[in-house]
Amino acid sequence: MFRKILIANRGEIACRVIRTCRRLGIKTVAVHSEADSGALHVELADEAVAIGPPAAAESYLKIERIVEAAKRAGAEAVHPGYGFLSENPRFAEALEKAGIVFIGPPMRAVHLMGDKIESKKLARAAGVSTIPGVDAPVADAEEALARAKEIGFPVMIKAAAGGGGKGMRIARKAEEVGQSFRSATNEAKSSFGDARVFLEKFIEEPRHIEIQVFADKHGNTIHLGERECSIQRRHQKVIEEAPSPFLDEKTRRAMGEQAVKLAKAVDYVSAGTVEFVVDAKRNFFFLEMNTRLQVEHPVTEQVTGLDLVELMIRVAAGEKLPLKQSEVRLKGAAIETRVYAEDPTRNFLPSIGRLVRYREPKGEGVRVDAGVREGDQISIYYDPMIAKLITWADDRPTAIARMRAALDSFVIRGIAHNVPFLSSLIAHPRVAEGRFTTNFIAEIYGGGWSPAVPDDAGTRELLAVAGAVHRRAVEREASISGQVLGHEMRLAEDWVARLGDRDHPLAIRPLGAGYAVIGAGGGDCRVESDWRPGQTLFAGRVDGAKIAVQVARAGSAWRLARGGTEIVVHILTPRAAELAALMPKKSAPDLSRFLMSPMPGLLVSVAVKAGQDVKAGEELAVIEAMKMENVLRAERDGRVGKLHAQAGESLAVDQPILEFE
Repeated sequence: MFRKILIANRGEIACRVIRTCRRLGIKTVAVHSEADSGALHVELADEAVAIGPPAAAESYLKIERIVEAAKRAGAEAVHPGYGFLSENPRFAEALEKAGIVFIGPPMRAVHLMGDKIESKKLARAAGVSTIPGVDAPVADAEEALARAKEIGFPVMIKAAAGGGGKGMRIARKAEEVGQSFRSATNEAKSSFGDARVFLEKFIEEPRHIEIQVFADKHGNTIHLGERECSIQRRHQKVIEEAPSPFLDEKTRRAMGEQAVKLAKAVDYVSAGTVEFVVDAKRNFFFLEMNTRLQVEHPVTEQVTGLDLVELMIRVAAGEKLPLKQSEVRLKGAAIETRVYAEDPTRNFLPSIGRLVRYREPKGEGVRVDAGVREGDQISIYYDPMIAKLITWADDRPTAIARMRAALDSFVIRGIAHNVPFLSSLIAHPRVAEGRFTTNFIAEIYGGGWSPAVPDDAGTRELLAVAGAVHRRAVEREASISGQVLGHEMRLAEDWVARLGDRDHPLAIRPLGAGYAVIGAGGGDCRVESDWRPGQTLFAGRVDGAKIAVQVARAGSAWRLARGGTEIVVHILTPRAAELAALMPKKSAPDLSRFLMSPMPGLLVSVAVKAGQDVKAGEELAVIEAMKMENVLRAERDGRVGKLHAQAGESLAVDQPILEFE
């Protein structure tokens, strides 16, 4: 067994590998950029080596620096995690030349499967079902259009190197091919250093289901069941689970057998994932093979009881797999949600900033894989993932219920994040039924997402919580010593809860360990909790039922969120409510003439000039942040008056880019 391993990665996967190494008694070496000098993975590792500036291209993607760091630290092996250099054959070759073990598959398998065009050819030759398409890179947009017409729309324009949803665009008609080709090419080059793209038929009503394979150096190859990864946004997985609620035993067995057949065809070793697209009739087609650990590997770990990182390390050290295919047992159901630093109310644009508050949920069947802690900075340079939240139970409905409760209890403040959106997804009836495809999010939230208004019962509960927290906050304020005589704060029992344009009279009275809130949404509630002012999570009971609510105060207003729903309620005295109703309403400033940067990022290009007439839908500018390209388009016809920013500038959120006349 290795004595010391270097982790060529950052964030939650680096922390994940470190935890397993620590349990196995293996010392670890972290590498880090200047931006990550105080990161959690650096703190957890036994040693740390600086490898360059913040940009990944100048640090985490520098092969020679990481190899040199491993040699200098005396690491016998390197675990690449996922992303970055995990599927780069040149990295594996450089490690081999240095006499360092690459904890992953052989270079031949990395090379063959890392090229999506060659892997498709090989899969077909091995007898694996494949998607119709073009088995060669397309040179330019003109060739892409010609090929697309041959295949038939819709087509997928897809990066030949890499994966993870980067460098992928769908063209549903001829007019979309040019822009889709350019965006896919640029993103592929930025993410993988390889601009080649190819085309294949886009399967309608698709489900994305993948098989976890594992092989050792002694000729043993097995699969560990499937993962359902169909709930995606822009080809990025959002929710994953094991097993799939869609597959029957016959299809499951056939997919597993084909995945093992492909792994054997390339003499595979270590952890790998064979991804399939599955249509409505359970016909399945090879999509790609990821020659690395997957982001969603925890759900497989939860249902198999295996530590996949440990298996990777043991196989790399020459040990045999500890079980045969007949011994693989899947128990229960596991679900994973990806928690990202992005604003779902602004089309999921990246968010940067400091984690002012960060509290992970706990409880039976709850697991959190994270690479951050309170006070950390989410930067513009890397993937926006904050954490992975995993729940497990003996059955799928219970796993979903645990996920809903855990999301409600996940406290993140200081940046925008997608937890409320995840709560909306996991609570959707179609998710409970297992009735979804990769188009699910686009179908349900095609017009964008915003927190839902709770139903009557939900409103009643949130109003009761609002009344209770406001009463407790006022109690604290009234107890402050040294108040001006004659102006002391006095406790009231009668209040008005203003929700939108409706007023709800409330009576809030102490009752045992909590409060009786009378009149909340037309009913009476008993609220119990040890919540104190300043806490961002209200955990307690309403009429005996457990409840977790995110709370934030701004003056007399309380913002309460739960399960993807949200209300903003003002708790006022009757007199204050009367005065507030007489106050004039302020109008928001008119910014409709400006194109504002929707996120912090690099202004890659500006496609227009001052004085130019533009049509609705025409490209105006391109912004890049967190390894993703975002094209900004005109919302209506108009004429550009003035440019406020130039290509190459770093923009802040809501910074003007240009102004229309």
